[in-house]
Amino acid sequence: MTISEIRREFDALSENEWQSFMEKYSEDERSGVQKLVKSCQLRMEKAAKENERLENMLTYEKKYYNDCVYICGIDEAGRGPLAGPVVAGAVILPKGLKIPYLNDSKQLSEKKREELYDIIMDQAISVGVGIIAPERIDEINILQATYEAMRQAIHQLEYQPDILLNDAVIIPDIHIPQEKIIKGDAKSLSIAAASVIAKVTRDRMMKAYHELFPEYGFDRHKGYGSKEHIEAIQKFGPSPIHRRSFITHFI
Repeated sequence: MTISEIRREFDALSENEWQSFMEKYSEDERSGVQKLVKSCQLRMEKAAKENERLENMLTYEKKYYNDCVYICGIDEAGRGPLAGPVVAGAVILPKGLKIPYLNDSKQLSEKKREELYDIIMDQAISVGVGIIAPERIDEINILQATYEAMRQAIHQLEYQPDILLNDAVIIPDIHIPQEKIIKGDAKSLSIAAASVIAKVTRDRMMKAYHELFPEYGFDRHKGYGSKEHIEAIQKFGPSPIHRRSFITHFI
């Protein structure tokens, strides 16, 4: 086979064909072929490292595999912004499911979050989303609004969870066992999945708000307190989606 033909074969490989490809061409002395063999080896090493990371991120879930049917991760997006809602995600994944490159949403690019969002929605057993509006945040404060969004997300699930794995909080008024995990979105796949759902949902909402209020730049900063955003508030005044209790220093 020519090197071009072997390259096309390499490009079409699935993960379970990498080893056989390497064995097939390991004795081929052509430098172009050896580069492909090396590339295949690097792919295998990268995949093995990612698999190990994913296994580590199932540590908390595995604690409950024997006693729980539905293990749910909970996380939020939007506690800190000056505008827009706070959004919570609740995700029940099949036991043992590993979604490559799933991680804390803050560690992912927007493109990767969007890709993972679709995968989670397709492969999860159930997904719930809670959304609390700015006026409610002003009324009860952001912490209580976050709890309310999380309860809303849980109630939207198709199945009641047996255990909740939460990112750094214990949710009041929920009669389901809970485990609080500090920085849980980087330690638990279920929480990481919930963080992606919450973040993508909120970002999409802020982009839609940008169409209504383009002068604030919501599509860029998503409501967070950037210099650009603060200057826009000072110039145009607050929009209907600004959290009045968050912007007293600027107006």
